[in-house]
Amino acid sequence: MIQETELKNRSGNQCELCGSASGLKVYVLPQTPAAVKDDAVYLCGKCLAQAEKQEDLDAAHWQQCIGTAMWSEVPAVQVMAWRMLSRLRNESWAQENLDMMYLDDETLAWAKAAGDQDSDGTVDLHRDCNGAVLRNEDTVVLTKSLDVKGTSLNAKMGTVVKNIRVVPDNTEQIEGKIEGQLIVILTKYVRKQG
Repeated sequence: MIQETELKNRSGNQCELCGSASGLKVYVLPQTPAAVKDDAVYLCGKCLAQAEKQEDLDAAHWQQCIGTAMWSEVPAVQVMAWRMLSRLRNESWAQENLDMMYLDDETLAWAKAAGDQDSDGTVDLHRDCNGAVLRNEDTVVLTKSLDVKGTSLNAKMGTVVKNIRVVPDNTEQIEGKIEGQLIVILTKYVRKQG
């Protein structure tokens, strides 16, 4: 794997997709072939969150910046540009950029390994009753009194649940402690606090 100092030098200490200089982090591309040693890119927080499907895609953001990244000589940057454009392919500008983009056969196979070309670009996120995105360690308030199965506990409406954990395989569920008991709570019965 490429080192962060090498990425900083290669990128000029900027996001390799959008050029932002804030909140930069190393992102190791998933499904990288074993023979590829340069398997990471340097991304800002916004690009990273969207690359990791932790945030809805912002088409306007990508339309402004991806046109430069897609012509990078760095295969890892090309792969990221191709994957993000593939997620946005329902946008006419993204499809046009995909049609113009050239990747050699090995790089294209690497880009396709993540399956982004088969995705419709939507992101499954945990959302509260108002549509706010829920993340680990958030604080929520119950919007309905809930009987907890298997116990005599009744969680009253208005109960504050701190430091929740999202259930990875089910966007409709979170875990939280009420009166010392760890319980599963449906996201439609909570409102994010703060």
